[in-house]
Amino acid sequence: TGTLCSRPVHGNCVVVDDVTVALGQLARHNLELIGVPVIGVTGSQGKTSVKDLLAHVLEGDGPTVAPVGSFNNELGVPLTVLRADDLTKHLVIEMGARGVGHIAELCRIAPPTIGVVLNVGTAHLGEFGSPEGIALAKGELVEALPADGIAVLNADDPRVAAMRVRTHARVLTFGASGDVALGAVTLDDGGEPHFTLTHHGVQVDVHVPQIGAHHAINAAAAAAAAVGAGLDLTTIASRLKTASASSPMRMEHHVRADGLVVINDAYNANPESMAAALRAVADIGHGRAVAVLGEMLELGDGSEQAHREIGRLASELGFARVVAVGKGARAIAEGAGPIAELVDDVDVAIGTLSASLHAEDVVLVKASRGVRLERVANALLDL
Repeated sequence: TGTLCSRPVHGNCVVVDDVTVALGQLARHNLELIGVPVIGVTGSQGKTSVKDLLAHVLEGDGPTVAPVGSFNNELGVPLTVLRADDLTKHLVIEMGARGVGHIAELCRIAPPTIGVVLNVGTAHLGEFGSPEGIALAKGELVEALPADGIAVLNADDPRVAAMRVRTHARVLTFGASGDVALGAVTLDDGGEPHFTLTHHGVQVDVHVPQIGAHHAINAAAAAAAAVGAGLDLTTIASRLKTASASSPMRMEHHVRADGLVVINDAYNANPESMAAALRAVADIGHGRAVAVLGEMLELGDGSEQAHREIGRLASELGFARVVAVGKGARAIAEGAGPIAELVDDVDVAIGTLSASLHAEDVVLVKASRGVRLERVANALLDL
């Protein structure tokens, strides 16, 4: 073992001018040695969920390496690549971006053979400036594909579907109108989605054991990527039915000893993922749903309106109560109206909720990563 560093340290070390650049070069060299194909996944939301579903499906086909949590930047990508070895059959890489050129750089570290673009939403809109800027950045993944590669694109997202002209690779789409076609979605009593997938005349029934209808489109994306990697649809469906949530703080379902249900989805948030989480919890809350929500960061000029719309959606979905945490979440409370209360910070939220929740309640906890709202979920579960 040793240390990659910019100055000498105690023990074995390799001194380089730029640790981040050197780490990327080391990862690229590892790929060149082992020759494992790379499946890259990007999008404004759902990257980690799709990455986890895809890795679960591929693992049954052979040793698969995928990121831990959301290791999706200039450090996380090479660290993931360096976990692959001669025995690895599939390497799944999650690729995030906070600006144009970021994904292109990640593709130089881990050149993809299959590239999956999920959606173009409003996450980090404040940094990109416009949805068009986000699309420009996300499409760098398909531009990096070789001619014999496969671009897996969301047929239902116009900005993603338009990326087909940015690649020489074969295009395989997913969605309601995709090559891998997603049928109508129904939810069982636990809020888990059931649906069909169809490809080349073969139709399969699919169940994903995770809360929320949005996991159907996530599963369709993972299935399309797996089809591109050579798996058949029947095998994919059988593996998806055992694909429970594996990354922390993403719709984590907990039941306290007294019966209180806590859904910890506090890893990150943007308007699209916040709406999906609210809908998922409303479906299982049956009028006893409580939303504990914090600020969604990096939304730019439309931030206040986006927060107000989330509060309004919670009210329309029938949430019994909304607790907005911190001054950045004020517009959520304003949008939710009479069912909402604005509290100053996490400590006040914990105290307020601890004194007023009932065992029959279902509590959603969600905000952007910088808010660290998982502290509320953890405290409620420790009571």
